[in-house]
Amino acid sequence: MPTDVTNPNTSAALGELNIVADVAPVVVPENLPSTVRIGHVPPLRRNTFRGRRAKVLRNLRSYLAVGRALLSEDHPFLAHIIPMRRCNLACTYCNEFDDVSKPVPVDEIFARLNKLADLGTSIVTISGGEPLLHPQLDDIIAHIRKRGMIAGMITNGYLLMPERIEQLNTAGLEFLQISIDNVTPDEVSKKSLKVLDRKLEMLAAFALFHVNINSVVGGGIRSPQDALVIGKRAVELGFSSTVGIIHDGEGQVQPLTGEERNVYHEMKRLEKSGFTRINSFQDNIALGRRNEWRCRAGARYLYICEFGLVHYCSQQRGYPGTPLADYSTADVHREHRTEKPCAPYCTVSCVHQTSAIDKWRTPQSKGTDPGLVQLH
Repeated sequence: MPTDVTNPNTSAALGELNIVADVAPVVVPENLPSTVRIGHVPPLRRNTFRGRRAKVLRNLRSYLAVGRALLSEDHPFLAHIIPMRRCNLACTYCNEFDDVSKPVPVDEIFARLNKLADLGTSIVTISGGEPLLHPQLDDIIAHIRKRGMIAGMITNGYLLMPERIEQLNTAGLEFLQISIDNVTPDEVSKKSLKVLDRKLEMLAAFALFHVNINSVVGGGIRSPQDALVIGKRAVELGFSSTVGIIHDGEGQVQPLTGEERNVYHEMKRLEKSGFTRINSFQDNIALGRRNEWRCRAGARYLYICEFGLVHYCSQQRGYPGTPLADYSTADVHREHRTEKPCAPYCTVSCVHQTSAIDKWRTPQSKGTDPGLVQLH
């Protein structure tokens, strides 16, 4: 499951602090699968006392994390950690899964989480592969919270059931994202609204954590209009909604077609105002244009693979490739000030989002490593 190139997800802590935009009523398209129940909204858990209380506490922790990051550049803001590379799906554009890996032993994950906490990391997002396949996922979430960090997760949603959602509530999960690629599954992706709509209703009825639904355009997605159906269904169920531009099966980012651009701009109107601001880099990506920005990967954002190595992101695995156990504040400072040559055409939203915190800070110098993959 792609964690960030395809998903502008992992700074939900930034986006939830803003007001939801007005949304037009959902227009039900022809030939909608019968399993997609547009207009059916269960009683929302978020509207209960426990739901409102959870949101207040979650927002408070998010405000404090952002404030701390504005005061100091000495610590990571967000880390992705991979406890399970195996996935139960095989989307053609995804290069972040296999079907053979075993779960990372929980003691090793705990050690990595302790190191991230010692570095001062604010948010940890569990990703994969499919993290719900890890048999001790709840213990991992609880340990993130025990060490004072905000706990998030990216999942394809297939394994969610009411009891499992309640277990995630109990463990202390605060943010969850599901990326839904189409209304009906096809050869590119099985992450469809047809399959997942009942899972979304379960989340609306039982989840105490914030849920973001990400839909996508580009990268071979057959029907761009599907993104609108998905986004409006998400908002109808009380979730936030974002849109991502994905690369094709060869890792290249192509400019959007006219129809894809129209859908992209309509989807932007569904996003919360905070998401729209921090995802504005996608406007240039949609046109195949460069972005001029300071990438703080390796500093504000860390990608920790299943082997415990620190990488810039999921698409630049191998750089810097330092064991997390050896990573230090000096490494954070160095990478904060190092220019990344892959940045102009980067689509990794969580890196853009976390780097936005330091937009006004510290000019960067050119790095010494020429081997970064150019996504354009």
